[in-house]
Amino acid sequence: MAIKPIDFKSFPTTRYQGSKRKILPWIYDSLKEIRFRTALDACGGSGSVSYLLKKMGKSVTYNDKLHFNYLIGKAIIENQTYKLTDEDIADLNGINPEFTYKNIIDSTFKDVYYLPRENRWLDKVTNNIINMNHYQQNVLQYKKALAYYALFQSSLVKRPFNLFHRKNLEIRTNDVERNFGNKTTWEKSFDHFFKKFTAEANSLVFDSGTYCRATNESIFNIDPYYFDLVYIDIPYIRKDGSNESSNYLKCYHFLEGLSRYNDWESIIDYESINLRLKNIEQQNDFSEEMIYESIEEILLKFRHNKIVFSYKAGGVPSIEFIEKIMKKLGKRVHRNSMHYKYALNHQNGDAKNNREVLIIGT
Repeated sequence: MAIKPIDFKSFPTTRYQGSKRKILPWIYDSLKEIRFRTALDACGGSGSVSYLLKKMGKSVTYNDKLHFNYLIGKAIIENQTYKLTDEDIADLNGINPEFTYKNIIDSTFKDVYYLPRENRWLDKVTNNIINMNHYQQNVLQYKKALAYYALFQSSLVKRPFNLFHRKNLEIRTNDVERNFGNKTTWEKSFDHFFKKFTAEANSLVFDSGTYCRATNESIFNIDPYYFDLVYIDIPYIRKDGSNESSNYLKCYHFLEGLSRYNDWESIIDYESINLRLKNIEQQNDFSEEMIYESIEEILLKFRHNKIVFSYKAGGVPSIEFIEKIMKKLGKRVHRNSMHYKYALNHQNGDAKNNREVLIIGT
């Protein structure tokens, strides 16, 4: 049977740290050579690779430990049918007199990430998503997930560096000459972006004809026995420099809070300057101190599966360390690599250490 060509331009856009969106054609060239029907994207993140697997007609399980990411997987991987209607979108942008609106963002995050009117908009739309109730639950779960997808993408595009790692609203508001960022984008309204990303979310929904699902687990708690292939893309630990961005909850805690809005006030660390969540370091599955043990445990867990380990040259531990463990577990191992430039990475010119690598064990 001839393989249908894949239109990569139709894939989800994202500003997510470490997203593989731009190198999906290269990943596809590696995956299409492997025989498998069922796949686990164990640390799904933006959902780009899961979406590729779904487009390939595989039965894919998207997994991510972060709840906001899980909702993205729910919206565009598990969901095969449901879309937001024009009426849904209008309701999400409106004020419903029957609802009692909370104002957690407006009252808590003043001058931290967004302007006052933007904080109020975020409160309004998040309340409206939570209070959507005019569909049966089997439909409503996907409608809400699509709305959250649009909310998260809108929130990212309005942020300097597309991150929440620092309290730095002044980057947007200071009247200074800039050599980075996108002032034109920042000045567009949340309403503008929400309409854009709800349309994008709807465009991503399709029925692959195979069973797909989204789960919200630590990679260490996943049952490995239901998958032919496991794709693993853990946070990258560099040998030198800061690894602040390797803790995704630290970078995206605000989105996690949005996804857990009704509990948000009770899990904020009010001692932190940028109002992160409590116990962020303790919730990190991939600390620098334990990264060798963590990778070894993961590879042992999935020893009976075909493994595609997405990695980067110059990381900790080394590529050779990972390959050695795979071989010890009886796998035939080879690697594919390419040079790739990430935004805001000052080492992009280093072709040796800025190489994307797929370590494939079969």
